[in-house]
This record gives sequence, C-alpha cells and structure tokens, in this order.
Amino acid sequence: GFIFIPNPFLPGCQRHWVKQCLKLYPEKPNVCNLDLHMPPEKTTDLWGQSKEQLKRKGSSKREPKSLLEKLRWVTLGYHYNWDTKKYSANHHTPFPSDLAFLSEQVAAACGFRGFQAQAGILNYYHFDSSLGIHVDESELDHSRPLLSFSFGQSSIFLLGGLKREEAPTAMFMHSGDIMVMSGFSRLLYHAVPRVLPNPEGTALPSCLDQPLSSDLPVGSVVEHSSDEDWQVCAKYLQSSRINMTIRQVLAEGQKFPEESGTNGKSQAPSEDSCHENSKAKRHKPNTV
Repeated sequence: GFIFIPNPFLPGCQRHWVKQCLKLYPEKPNVCNLDLHMPPEKTTDLWGQSKEQLKRKGSSKREPKSLLEKLRWVTLGYHYNWDTKKYSANHHTPFPSDLAFLSEQVAAACGFRGFQAQAGILNYYHFDSSLGIHVDESELDHSRPLLSFSFGQSSIFLLGGLKREEAPTAMFMHSGDIMVMSGFSRLLYHAVPRVLPNPEGTALPSCLDQPLSSDLPVGSVVEHSSDEDWQVCAKYLQSSRINMTIRQVLAEGQKFPEESGTNGKSQAPSEDSCHENSKAKRHKPNTV
C-alpha cells in the first residue's frame, strides 16, 4: 500500500505550491505555530512582514530570522488539536480548493477515487530540523490514503513497521516527490531524521529552475508566480524543505463522536514541533 512517485510535476508547477505554502496557506483563518506566541494582528501577514528581509538575507546564522523562517507548521481544514490528538467538528475552516483538487487527482490516479481532502498539515523544515518516529492515526477513517508532497531541499525518510522497534527502510525524498500511504502502510511508523542539501550541489534542485509554461490548460488551478514572489520563495528554499500531508478525516456519512468538556480549539505544541505526534529535534549537522 505504500506508493512512491518520483517528481511527476510539469515544469514550473512546483513553484505554485511553494508559493501557496509560504504566502497563502499560512493566512487566517488557517492556524500556525506562531499563533501560540503572538497576538493575531502580528500573524495575519507573515509573507508581507518577511519578504524584504528574506530577499536581503545572507548566509550568516547570526542574522535575525524572519517570521516565515520561524514558521514550523500550518493546519488546514479540520484543525488538529495537538493536546488531545484529535480533530473536531467545531474547529474547521474551508480547505483550499486548489490543494483539494491536486490531492483528489493524485489519489484517483493511484486508484482511490472519491478521496476527500479534509485536513492538511504543512511542515516547514530547516537543515537543523527532524521529525521523530510516529504513526498518523488520529483520522477517524484509516481506509483512505495519506498523501505527502515535498518541495525544496531533500530529506531522509524512514518507513518502519507496525511496532516502533521494527527496523525501518530508508529512502531519499527530493523536491516534487509524492508518497501515498494506504492499506497496510497507512498505520506504519515513519520519521524524517535528516534534511539534506540538494544532492545536485546547487542551491536549489534543477526541477525548480524552470518557470511555468505560459500555455496553461483551461481551468488549471496552478497560477503563475511573479518573479518577485519566486525570488522570496527561492531564497527561503535554499535552506528549507516544505512538506504537505493531506488526509481524509471522516468516511462518507461519518460524523465525529460527541465530545464533552472541550471547546474544539487547537492547542498546539511548542514552536520547535513539526508534527502532531512528535517534536522536531535540534541536532548537530554531523549527527543523524
């Protein structure tokens, strides 16, 4: 049930999803890790507050980080409650239509027609980030696949077994690669121990160099990015990786169980956390 799809995106299309993850998806009413530490008025336009600082940014680690560089996660659709490890009916915002279309088309191509993109967790990694071993089991319907999209720098992905102790299989995840966890693999343990520089030796993978074709199909959800916007995205990606995981939370006709004593608000973990069931651990560059 585990499907690995090496970058299937047409030239320039990855740029659209990177821009959405940095410019559009972090906007309210979606939820991000910075909401824990900052008043709402400070997190309404992370892109606008960060773009000039990012464009000027050099290679020094002593330079102050922009708000976008402090972004660790964004939740979409049904917002995950990081305290209870549950989704709820009363904490939901509209799921982005372009991302829903992408997810449903990929799912259908893999044989999962009728997949509904209901919740998304976007993780923002840097070279000193990692994702601990975990299982994605909070969705009420495990019969539907989990889709994972990666952009930017590469990473090592570990796919384990039904128990934490089982030895994992290691594989590289490069920009544009898609993973589908379905069937038996849907509830397997997995982790991301390292983010690695692009193996081509260039600042960005060559698949991100090509602009989007001017001749887009009618009705395409992919939009052209301005040169200025892509300059900001490219600068960000020189030291970062973005991962989108899309889930169907409920089966057709299924409802959330009645909850008592909760307000449905998403209480998230610390800024260093990258995932619902584990924290992004800081580590030295020469350790795994």
